[in-house]
Amino acid sequence: MEYDEVCVLVPTLNESETIGPVVESFAAEGFDDILVIDGGSTDGTQSIAEEKGARVVQQRGSKGKGQALQEGFEQTDAPVVLMLDGDQTYRAEDAEAMLEPIFEGRADHVIGDRFADMEDGAMTRLNEFGNGIINRAFSVIHGRDYQDILSGYRALTRESISRISLTEDYFGIETEMAVECVKHNVRTEVVPIRYLARPDDSETNLRPFRDGADIILTLYKMAKTNNPLFYFGSVGTVSLVVGVVLGTYVAVEWITANTSHEVMAFLGGLAIIFGVQLLMFGVLSDMIVTVNREQTRQLEDLTERLSADDARGARRVGGSESANAAEGANDDDAGDRPRKSPAGQEASAPERRG
Repeated sequence: MEYDEVCVLVPTLNESETIGPVVESFAAEGFDDILVIDGGSTDGTQSIAEEKGARVVQQRGSKGKGQALQEGFEQTDAPVVLMLDGDQTYRAEDAEAMLEPIFEGRADHVIGDRFADMEDGAMTRLNEFGNGIINRAFSVIHGRDYQDILSGYRALTRESISRISLTEDYFGIETEMAVECVKHNVRTEVVPIRYLARPDDSETNLRPFRDGADIILTLYKMAKTNNPLFYFGSVGTVSLVVGVVLGTYVAVEWITANTSHEVMAFLGGLAIIFGVQLLMFGVLSDMIVTVNREQTRQLEDLTERLSADDARGARRVGGSESANAAEGANDDDAGDRPRKSPAGQEASAPERRG
């Protein structure tokens, strides 16, 4: 593989214990373009990365991984970006497997599956449990099984980066990236990788409960445009169930004890109406999104066909011009060559003109 077209993008924040070996390992694999986006480390991470040969850029925005990756995508114009964390949990030896689907034209976005080969102690049981829930929820909500949507080891083409829209500043960036790839039909492939335990001397920046809640919120929030039936339908279903329960309770109380609960009955009725309206809105929104996706797909197909036709036309025009030029050159040569006279002697130029 030609790694000249690949930028290795590493977001960091106080990774002095691990960033050196990370940069060295990828340089040893043949990567010359290693970009470190640092979120304001105070432990010498930036100087260590520079000493090892990486290009270091100070993060402008908030100290978040999502913001760092967005700035990193802006800082490089490489055709392919290989992103990973700077905590020495991802191996440079897996870079070839990560890039193979892109170099062979099978995918524009590659996810490294950490669960395929995870070292003992690489992930706590709490994190493993949370990852499992989030992956299953993603599969249900967005209809794709990417196996490990929170993996930080990914490869993307420049085209796929330009197609997706990223806004998350923190650890919800991987979730947003996966949803955007589903939304814009970016070809995605999952490859198995080896996931290592973080070195004992380095501390993680991940806070399981707060960052987990942020990831789940991102997953649900993005369903509004990618799966509106789930987004609105889930709230509508809850409201409908609450209304039915309240209505059932009021009816039972009125039948058995001749007791009326006007306020509760009113609230139950409102909940039922609200739930039905949300369900209807979800169905209509889902229909609109489906039609829009189909139209977008048709436009993309049409654009590809027109581009292919233009390329073929350019080749035909170029071939015709080359043929005409060659024919003209032959005619000129023929005009310059002397002709034989009937007696077998060469005719002079004046004779030929005469």
